[in-house]
Formats: sequence, structure tokens, C-alpha cells
Amino acid sequence: MKDVEKIDIQNTPDGAVVTIKAVPNASRDKLVGVLDHALKVAVSAPAEKGRANDAIAKTLAKVLGVPVRTIRLVHGQTHPRKQFLVADTDVQYIRDRLYTQK
Repeated sequence: MKDVEKIDIQNTPDGAVVTIKAVPNASRDKLVGVLDHALKVAVSAPAEKGRANDAIAKTLAKVLGVPVRTIRLVHGQTHPRKQFLVADTDVQYIRDRLYTQK
């Protein structure tokens, strides 16, 4: 994936926080790219009752190779711009995994 270094990812004591731009109601779940310092993630789930947030967490888990239980929404429950904590990881691990994505 291009421009991974532009994604806002911060180390915390609990892991790394990744800024996400959510695109619900897409044709399929996938990483789209980088937009305004955020990882753009499209999911087929609608933006209602947390379904899109759950789908984003599952998509991130699959891409990053971590259990979905280690990913938690920490900011932006109802906003398209969100922050997800990926527990027990760091910025470099996440960037390395994203670089390998098409």
C-alpha cells in the first residue's frame, strides 16, 4: 500500500492507535488507501448499531494478523473518522503489515 507513512498511528502503553476513515455500505470489506492521514477502510456493513465499526475491527484484524478481540474502538463511535486501538502492537508492526497490502 502506498503512503502508509502518512497514516496517523500513535504508540500508547496499551498498543497502537490507528486513525481510520470509515466508508460503510461498500460492495465488500477492504482497505482502500490513505486519505487525510487516515487509513480508509470500506465495509459492506451499514453505519447503524455499531455494525460498520465491528466490520472495520474484523477487517483490521485480518489485515494485521491479530485476533479481533485485540482491536477496540476508542474514538468516533458515530463519526466517519475513528480511532481504533490495536492492543499489544506498535506503530512499526502496523506499518510493516500495511506496506505488504496491495
